[in-house]
Amino acid sequence: MKIKDSVKNILSVKDSPHRLAIAFALGVFIGVSPLLGIHTILGIAFAWLFNLNRIVTITGVYITNPWTIVPIYTFSTYIGAKCLGIKQMLPEIDWAQITFGNFGHELKPLLLPFVFGTLLIGFISAVISYFIVYYAVKKAHSHVT
Repeated sequence: MKIKDSVKNILSVKDSPHRLAIAFALGVFIGVSPLLGIHTILGIAFAWLFNLNRIVTITGVYITNPWTIVPIYTFSTYIGAKCLGIKQMLPEIDWAQITFGNFGHELKPLLLPFVFGTLLIGFISAVISYFIVYYAVKKAHSHVT
């Protein structure tokens, strides 16, 4: 789905600007969260739990997609490392001795910066997206009436 179509879908939903903005912001937070692989399930579950529009929430979740996931997660991990005071972000990896079994162990020093960074960037992105969607929906609804 194109971005233009996603925006039209959000703006055409009959709900208050606040509820639509909350639904989208929740989706963005979940989409940037470190829980890769269960974003869609979490988005649907939380939208259902809070009685929010599921389509709008999933649209927010899909801010992280195959085109954006590497830049978002890389930036988030970098920010997490900086916030945690980690000087050397990339661990020393002996690539000649690397196996599938020890690859996760080699990347373990990046786990905390990754989790912290994605939660921080997810929160900031959710707050910013709330205001963008709120004012866009409010403006779109005022043109309809």
